[in-house]
Amino acid sequence: MNKYILLITIFAVAAVILSIPLLADQYANAGMIKKIQFTQTLTSSQDPGQGHENEQMAFVLSPNNGTLYHGSLTFTASEPVQIVILHQIEKSDAKGQPTWTVDGNTIFAETVVDIGTNAGSYDFTGAAVGLHSTNSATVTATVSVDGWIRGQTPEAMQHYTGSTVTGTSLKLSSASVPAKIPLHFGFFNGSPVYYIVTDTNDKKSANVISEKQKWKVGNAPTLSNLPKGSLGKVYFFHNGITGNGTDGFQNDVFSNTPAQKDQYTPLRTIIDVTWNIGKVPEILDSEKKILNANMTGKVRLTNTNIIMNMPQIMWPGGQMSVREDKDLEQKPFEGGQILDINTNNMAVTLIAHRGWGPDGRTIYYIITDATTEGPAKMMGVTNTPSLISLSSAFIDLYHFTNGLKGPGPFGFQPGISSASAGDDTYGPLCKISLVSWNVPTQATLLENMKDINAKKSAGDITVESARVLDTEYLLDCPFVDPFQ
Repeated sequence: MNKYILLITIFAVAAVILSIPLLADQYANAGMIKKIQFTQTLTSSQDPGQGHENEQMAFVLSPNNGTLYHGSLTFTASEPVQIVILHQIEKSDAKGQPTWTVDGNTIFAETVVDIGTNAGSYDFTGAAVGLHSTNSATVTATVSVDGWIRGQTPEAMQHYTGSTVTGTSLKLSSASVPAKIPLHFGFFNGSPVYYIVTDTNDKKSANVISEKQKWKVGNAPTLSNLPKGSLGKVYFFHNGITGNGTDGFQNDVFSNTPAQKDQYTPLRTIIDVTWNIGKVPEILDSEKKILNANMTGKVRLTNTNIIMNMPQIMWPGGQMSVREDKDLEQKPFEGGQILDINTNNMAVTLIAHRGWGPDGRTIYYIITDATTEGPAKMMGVTNTPSLISLSSAFIDLYHFTNGLKGPGPFGFQPGISSASAGDDTYGPLCKISLVSWNVPTQATLLENMKDINAKKSAGDITVESARVLDTEYLLDCPFVDPFQ
């Protein structure tokens, strides 16, 4: 009997994971009361409740110990559905009323509202809300929720943390999504370079560029730790000919591109270029022309302490790979990280991969550069060996090599980062560490650094630095908000 309950519980974990929208970033914290607003398309799976094996359920708001949801739901579904609202009760209180349970121990009173249609709105209060079908056919529904969470913050499967997830898969909603990022035009040796700006160590510059390009540039304090001798250079013009440069004058000029493989890095120190009074401005489209103009007294160069992450997308003689297969559920880490390059509208669309920050909050990151040729070629990103010299600014990104199957780069659960955007420890450079379960059949879902440290201390997992041909596996993987 215990084995049967365990199997039911295991299946329930899988079913709920497959159906709930993870809400970690969709509410604003207000003490113990949190606002929640979202729109989500859901696909049902087998109802995990005992006695409902031939029915379908899509949890809109998942069961969570100590949580009460209140608000309104609007939905449209592929076929008529029932609205199910669960209310957690003591087992002793289950006296003839309709109930729902996964393991026979945690009991929910069940309210079923059969509106007899595939679309509608309903106000709710309860410990969980779902859309239910009494037949076994899969149902797809789009739902909008406007309401509040009272009590504990829901986390994936917090209600079932005692269960072992064995031989099942984790499916996150929006695990890999397109991120449309503004594209900029600059020069290298008189030829065009197209690039993006993702992060800087200077808050003022981050705010100015964010406002100008209408896309948020991250503040990355750790970039200040980088040795300037290992960085590339980019020249910003502060006066002269009006144009599309970062400061509103002529386009920026780069000191190198990925074609100069041993010299190139996406991390660059900013050099200000100012035309001296009485000198006639002209377009200077190469580093050589800028240095000559400085030598002849036409311009004045000022070194700054500003460092930016400026990955190049297209450069003279090359570009990052554009992915042919646009299905992001199929091997999103292979075959190219770019979905589209549009130089007319000056935008590039990259794949943003979902993971968790150190505290369990959802993060999304893109990948533009890798240190070793094999992984770089597989992902379709720039091979950038010089990232190794920038190790003083790397954060840790933990990838799983076995355990719970999911959308991570090795086919298992998503990764966990040691920092989140906005943290003092954040930077766009990631050092990959590999997490392996010592007994893969006992793997459970890990969502934050506390989970990793606890399992490591208990001897359940092994954590080691990823290396390829005895070279550290490092990425330029800036965190982005793909929904801005």
